[in-house]
Amino acid sequence: MNQHLKSSAVAAASLPFTLKPLTPTIGCEVHDIDLSKPVDATTLAALRQTLLDWKVIFFRDQNITTEEHLAFARNFGELEVHPFAPQKPGFPEILPITHDENNKGKENTWHSDVTWREVPSLGSILRAIEVPDVGGDTLFSDMYAAYDNLPDDIKAQIDGKVAIHDFAHFRIAMRKRGKSEAEIEELNKKYPMVEHPVVRTHPETGRKGIYVNAAFTQHIVGMEKEKSDAMLAYLYAQAAIPEYQCRFRWAANSLAFWDNRACQHYAASDYWPAVRRMERATIIGDRPF
Repeated sequence: MNQHLKSSAVAAASLPFTLKPLTPTIGCEVHDIDLSKPVDATTLAALRQTLLDWKVIFFRDQNITTEEHLAFARNFGELEVHPFAPQKPGFPEILPITHDENNKGKENTWHSDVTWREVPSLGSILRAIEVPDVGGDTLFSDMYAAYDNLPDDIKAQIDGKVAIHDFAHFRIAMRKRGKSEAEIEELNKKYPMVEHPVVRTHPETGRKGIYVNAAFTQHIVGMEKEKSDAMLAYLYAQAAIPEYQCRFRWAANSLAFWDNRACQHYAASDYWPAVRRMERATIIGDRPF
């Protein structure tokens, strides 16, 4: 048995819920838990450790309200309000993500959420409201494994390097929605480009993982553009290696809770013109190091 699975199996024996791993290192379904009820301290601690062990955890058949979704998320920290994306009326901490015949899915890029923030997220909790009969899966990639398997010469080249992150594609979308340049400049001032380490040390596990992504990273500081572009392309490509991935098939009332500090994700946009309706709560994290 894989050593990670073996040690996890021993730990799982005393958990207040049951686990079903999707792969040897990333992704695990959590069963025998009802998220509509308050989570006690013992269960909360066990869930947090399970998230750290598996980078993304999944729950099924959770017919919860928006209030219960938010209450569960708040167990893990303060929630953010996304400054560029729509909000659910009455619930500013909920980011609705709906795609249909008139709005094709576009989250099909490997990324870690909101790395353009000075303090990016700890994690995101996504709830499925309505999903296609076929398609619309989300894939997750283990950035610890991606880093661990880099050649030593690549590790040496990126050791101690930082990269610039920016909300560039949101800026493009805002212009399309008719935002003025003055309004966009105000957001540029409020959310300036930030530097984060190319290789992040997880604040809870101490493990190193790749922390650049194709959605928000612009360039590696101190590298010539051509070399930076080539290195970033190489690092981005690590997320697409199947051995580092798990894939989750959604159903209504399923939830995914992923650690943005340890994994990246990709929403497969293969279901148009079907409807895919989700809601996300995002937990504020800490400054990467």
